[in-house]
Amino acid sequence: MPGVFAPNPHDPRVIRTRQLILDAFMWQLNHTDFHTMTIMDIAKKATINRATFYAHFPDKYALLEALLADAFMEYVLKRVDAGAPLTEDTVQELIYSLCDYHESSNKCVKKYNSVAPIIEKNIKKQLDDFIVQLLTSENPHKDQKTLEHAATLLSWSIYGITYQWNQEGRLESPSALARKIVPLIIGGISQLHVVEEL
Repeated sequence: MPGVFAPNPHDPRVIRTRQLILDAFMWQLNHTDFHTMTIMDIAKKATINRATFYAHFPDKYALLEALLADAFMEYVLKRVDAGAPLTEDTVQELIYSLCDYHESSNKCVKKYNSVAPIIEKNIKKQLDDFIVQLLTSENPHKDQKTLEHAATLLSWSIYGITYQWNQEGRLESPSALARKIVPLIIGGISQLHVVEEL
């Protein structure tokens, strides 16, 4: 069924239909487990047919990413300037962004814990790309592969710590979490200069 037709993303009817699908999906996420939810459930709630659903999304996983993962960068860009250097303050703001994201997603999606692992790869990738951008603008002459490795290390660490914080019930404030974690991360960033000199 995927690829029945390619809707014009600027057509108001297409925009309205896409929003109906997103709203129906959000309703389903709050009433049904993601893993048992079907395309037919979503289409029925959105008052569309399955072919229309597939014209907008290839499957429910793509829909999940459109709903949650794409919103992730909004949280990051609210706190971190895309042209900022990767400093202690920037890392702290990235931790706050992820804490905000997890907390907001928990409120929006009752069964967030069941869907978070599915979108983890997408979020790590977005965060990784963002950190590569920060590192490259600050270190334009450094080996790109080293910067990419550093970004992966940082993005996975930040995501993992905040995901664990969320899973354990957010027992401490984001600022308390950042105070503990930022020095460890900054220590890793400072090693970039040592590696480049070797």
